[in-house]
Amino acid sequence: MILVTGATGNVGGELVRRLADEGREVRALVRDDGRGLPSGVEPVSGDLNHPRTLAGAFTGVRAAFLLSGYADMPGLLREAERAGVGHVVLLSSGAVVGGDRGNAITAYNMASEEAVRAAGMPYTLLRPSGYMSNALGWRAQLAAGDVVRGPFADVAVAKLDPYDLAAVAARVLTDGDAHKGKAHRVTGPRPLRPADEVRVLGEVLGRDLRFEGQGDAEARAEMARTDPPEYVDAFFRYFSAGEYDDSRVLPTVEEITGGPARTFEDWARAHAAAFR
Repeated sequence: MILVTGATGNVGGELVRRLADEGREVRALVRDDGRGLPSGVEPVSGDLNHPRTLAGAFTGVRAAFLLSGYADMPGLLREAERAGVGHVVLLSSGAVVGGDRGNAITAYNMASEEAVRAAGMPYTLLRPSGYMSNALGWRAQLAAGDVVRGPFADVAVAKLDPYDLAAVAARVLTDGDAHKGKAHRVTGPRPLRPADEVRVLGEVLGRDLRFEGQGDAEARAEMARTDPPEYVDAFFRYFSAGEYDDSRVLPTVEEITGGPARTFEDWARAHAAAFR
């Protein structure tokens, strides 16, 4: 049995579907009754911020896919160890490499990685670049017109399709011995600026779209509506102050899955209906 946390998210949802399609026994940690999960997937409830609620979720699990940043990561991992989980795959961040603990996002990922190492169970760390699916945040603007406004116009990121990250995670979870004790940096196939993504999205949708960069003050104010201030500061430190270069392209997807990483055009075609 493989436990997938974050099972309805961009990465977790793809991972659940992939493992189910491969005929694996999958348990999905969900907040509701699990409707919408693939056939044969077992839904289970629990609160990742309260590890004692997860004893049943870990029972009989040989490998678990976990997310970073929960309130008591050591406690969460103790529950996994008590249940006999044999391999933990942690979704972390590329920003931990040479990162500064004064950055809130880097800090919680570093702390989560340290908790996994200290737990004493076999583990694998996945450190992805930014996700192509972040473009879904533009849907409201594109419903209103042909202009997307956003921050960090000059910042290129090697955007990664969550489908590919899930494919990597699936291989690591099912062929764990080859990956135990390793940290894999996972990226998309090329660095893209926001204007590049908007141009490709326009071509796929058959629309003449354009991107306009926001000034820092406007971007901060908009981000503050949805994100805690320490996370807003973290993003500005990464991409405005230049503390984090997320543009490096690595061949990890192809090395682990045997197939090339999907392009942003591939992602846009697969998700075009979400913008219509």
